[in-house]
Amino acid sequence: MAKKSDIRTVLKKLVNLEDENHNPSNNDSFNQVLERARLGRRGFLKGSSSLAAAAMLGTGLAFAADSTKQAGKAAKAATDLRLSFSPVAKSIADTLVVPEGYTARVLLATGDPIKGNVTPYKNDGTDNDFEGRAGDHHDAMHYFGLNRAGNGWDPNGSDRALLCINHEVCEDVGFVHPNGPTNYGTESTEARPAIEIDKEVAAHGVTVVEVVKQGSTYAINRDSRFNHRVTAATRCQISGPARRSPLLATAFSPSGEQTRGTLNNCANGYTPWGTYLTCEENWAGYFNRREDDSARTAKELVAFKRYGIGNATSGRYNWSRADATGNTDLYQRWDASKTAARANQDFRNVANTFGWVVEIDPFNPSAMPQKRTAIGRFAHEGCWPAAAVEGQPLVFYSGDDARNEYTYKFVSAARWDPRDTNRGMAAGNKYLDAGTLYAAKFNDDGTGEWLPLTMGNPKIANYADYAFADEADVLINARIAADAAGATKMDRPEWGGVNPVNGDVYLTLTNNVSSSGGRGVGTPLNAANPRYYADAKGDTVSKGNVNGHVVRWREAGGNHAATTFEWDVYLFGARATAEADVNLSGLTDENDFSSPDGLWFSKAVPGLLWLQTDDGYITDSTNCMMLAALPGTVGDGTAKMVTNKGVPINGDADQQVKTYVGQGASPTVLSRFLVGPRDCEITGITESPDGQVIFVNIQHPGENSASVTDPAQFTSHWPDGGDARPRSATVVITRNDGGRIAV
Repeated sequence: MAKKSDIRTVLKKLVNLEDENHNPSNNDSFNQVLERARLGRRGFLKGSSSLAAAAMLGTGLAFAADSTKQAGKAAKAATDLRLSFSPVAKSIADTLVVPEGYTARVLLATGDPIKGNVTPYKNDGTDNDFEGRAGDHHDAMHYFGLNRAGNGWDPNGSDRALLCINHEVCEDVGFVHPNGPTNYGTESTEARPAIEIDKEVAAHGVTVVEVVKQGSTYAINRDSRFNHRVTAATRCQISGPARRSPLLATAFSPSGEQTRGTLNNCANGYTPWGTYLTCEENWAGYFNRREDDSARTAKELVAFKRYGIGNATSGRYNWSRADATGNTDLYQRWDASKTAARANQDFRNVANTFGWVVEIDPFNPSAMPQKRTAIGRFAHEGCWPAAAVEGQPLVFYSGDDARNEYTYKFVSAARWDPRDTNRGMAAGNKYLDAGTLYAAKFNDDGTGEWLPLTMGNPKIANYADYAFADEADVLINARIAADAAGATKMDRPEWGGVNPVNGDVYLTLTNNVSSSGGRGVGTPLNAANPRYYADAKGDTVSKGNVNGHVVRWREAGGNHAATTFEWDVYLFGARATAEADVNLSGLTDENDFSSPDGLWFSKAVPGLLWLQTDDGYITDSTNCMMLAALPGTVGDGTAKMVTNKGVPINGDADQQVKTYVGQGASPTVLSRFLVGPRDCEITGITESPDGQVIFVNIQHPGENSASVTDPAQFTSHWPDGGDARPRSATVVITRNDGGRIAV
């Protein structure tokens, strides 16, 4: 989730990930792919009981009864919830602002030691041992309570816990190097110092660290046997249907069973057996591939284009060129060019070994991470579970974070057995290596359906633009399969979550702006992505769906494995001062926001939702933020006709689009809780089991700094202050009176 709008000039020169990595297929977002649904929206509601019955026959009756019982308990607990804090004002100061009566403390910042024998971080670019330090660009994270024996997961464990923290990228402006990076970027063909590459590779990935309760807060236990790093060099197993596919064969693993590293770890997930799911997002920009189109097959070229792997790039970091001797394979593995006679002699397929959901067992540092191919390969923003119900399949939702990409869900073939709790990778093999991957199609009338991405789908088996060889090919090229199936293009699907009160599923759509393929420019408007408008920040005017929105849906019969659903738009991002056809949710100064990204439901406080932003469009008036919300239910609002002015794809004429808007967002149900320091993104949140402590990540403060050596040109000095280089960090937030956060 590195900031993708308003990025500093040098990064734009290196790589524009969102312009390179977007969906160019001809799928219409709704209307052109789908036959108009015969049922009206209210007809769907009236007929939902019969739809539910059809979805659950023979498999879901116990699930429905159990879900109703659990939802009833959660709903009762949520009934009396009220947001209890005073809204935080918008701010452009270089500080972290939380409500009066709350305290935020830095727990773990970039470079901080995670082992007792590692020296304190100097923060001057000279520390090179990131295998024993927290990585960079803190992103999603999860709290795993330790049981009393200290050897496994206890969801209620509050005295000790393992915190798993994603590290998306290595600071682009180069604060981790003494004078910034050497020969860095997509256009460079010069050798880079191996010591710089090694540091950047190690700063990616995941940190697993034990935290211990101290009074009302938590501290790092640097002597814990659990503390370890998973980096972009860690050996990983490839599991599931694509394992041993010829498309995964490399010189490192000719059989296609292993790869090295996980990278661009953005959002995440977790399993009901107690393991961590880290997700590889914008991985496509890491690989060198220069002028080898003529040596590649037609299918390879289609896949490269669809996933944004160019033919004239050295990769975002130029990692394939190191001034190293000895094991140069460590660097050559970033070269996806065809350089040998056979695929098992070079790394032409290396990019196919990234873009997956990666399972990590935090309680077993020696367990090899597993890339779970059954969940599909794309720019995985996350992998969010629905509640596990005994005897029923497990369901995980994912977003593909690029313009005009799709929403996915995975339904396991195996049915949940609670006895598999704390069985680590053995449970993962059981539940995550077989099942069905689906892509979502959102209909104009507020209904939707899940399209299976399998060779059994005739649209995939007979797709004219790409001849799939087998099921492994479908999963490796899941984006192309979703194109073939006719899924709905969305406005950058990012984080998701399932409301424990009623089972509704929420997904953030960050924005969709560009001069060519953005919403309303190259991509038609539709009911789930209904806005095209202009927003000015100083002299810069952006057009499209500038501020993003949050869509939500309810699966038929409350069964998350169902293949049909009902949807509406929970919230539309906008300035409070925007006109009514832009500010559709009625946002005010207490809660207006732009570019929703992180989204997370509290388990300790059922009914409490957190929204985090990654914005570059209203940063003239506020830094990125986090809001607390008490959401309603799908269908609690109304249908609305949105008037969009001068839509280019409509011949610059006005265009009206019918959509479905959730209830208004008054400050009593949506309120700004936190504003971060300058240039940061707010991303990642987890909590203690009692809801009295939350952990929040502040990513890349000061990313627009003009220099890495001149403090006067830093845009931020957070969190250390003074003339310090800025650092990403995990903070611990507590309420001064010891109560539950936000309510």
